[in-house]
Formats: sequence, C-alpha cells, structure tokens
Amino acid sequence: MRSGPISREDAVRVRLVCFDIDGVLTDGGIYLGATDSGERVEMKRFEITDGLGIRLLQDAGIAVAIVTGRESAAVRLRAEELRITECHQDATAAKLSVMEKLIQRLGLAWEQVAFLGDDLADLPVLRRAGLPAAVANAVPEVRATARWVGIRRGGQGAAREFAEALLHARGEWAPLVERYVEEREEGR
Repeated sequence: MRSGPISREDAVRVRLVCFDIDGVLTDGGIYLGATDSGERVEMKRFEITDGLGIRLLQDAGIAVAIVTGRESAAVRLRAEELRITECHQDATAAKLSVMEKLIQRLGLAWEQVAFLGDDLADLPVLRRAGLPAAVANAVPEVRATARWVGIRRGGQGAAREFAEALLHARGEWAPLVERYVEEREEGR
C-alpha cells in the first residue's frame, strides 16, 4: 500500500528531513564479528541511491539529519560520506528528546520537520513531525501514523523515494536533477 503524493503545502514547509537508520537507510540487518585481537566489528549495508537523494535534499537547502537508537561506527562513516553533520546516535532510543534539542538549536518548529521511520521507537517523533513518513515495510503502528508511505523497503531506496516525492511536491526535482547532470557533464 502506498499513500497519496505529498501535498505542495506540506512539502514547502519542510526545512529539516530526519532519517532513522536501521530499517530505513539500511535493511535492518547488522553484521557482527570480531578481529583476531577480539575487537568488535559491526557493518551495515547502505543503498547507494539513497545517498544521491539526500544530496539533492541538501542542494535544495533542506537540512538533513540522522536520528537513530543504536550507536555504530558504520553510521558515523556513512554520515561523513553524505556530509550530514547532524548525526545523532542514542543507544536508549530516546529520539524525541534528541529531536527537540535539534529543532530548538536550528530555530525550527515541528511542522517544518519530516521524519522517515519504520519501527516503534520512531512513533514519538512521527506523532509530532509536520510530515511523518514511513518505509514500505514499517510496522503497522508507524504506517498508521505516517502521512506518506512509500513502496520501497528500508535499505532498498526508500530514502531516495521519499526525497524524490518531497522534491517533486516542491517543484524542485527536475531543476535539481538537471543541475546535477550539468555538473557531471562539466566534470565538477
């Protein structure tokens, strides 16, 4: 099931898009291991197309943040790759307090926030966000709360799908894509 398109009114109000990690920017799987010396190693699989969607959000002047309930070096590395400076990892999954501080620091209001989530820990934030959104494989409670539900599963281009939907609703997708292509043609 997919929800209808994002309204232009909702889209132009968004100044901050926040993403959960596990089950949204990843498929929710965690690869755990250890080196010969016993050092813990954790890896996650990220979908490459999500990165370009995030970049286009940034190019549109929309702030992007990661708010996750698990601490992971892999997340920190991915955030650095994507130039996401707002990377908040809280092992207690107290996402609401993290979001309240972030919104206050950025001088925003809840109605200017979009949040893409998938699981119960996301509900407190989704219930307050101006544009609550869910990946296709989100739990029923999250899907019921979301105003937009995608057709792509977490870790399989769901963030890109949301970025496209938001930017299309704002009327910015085509110009951003054209600028991106021109930059590639010019070798920038």
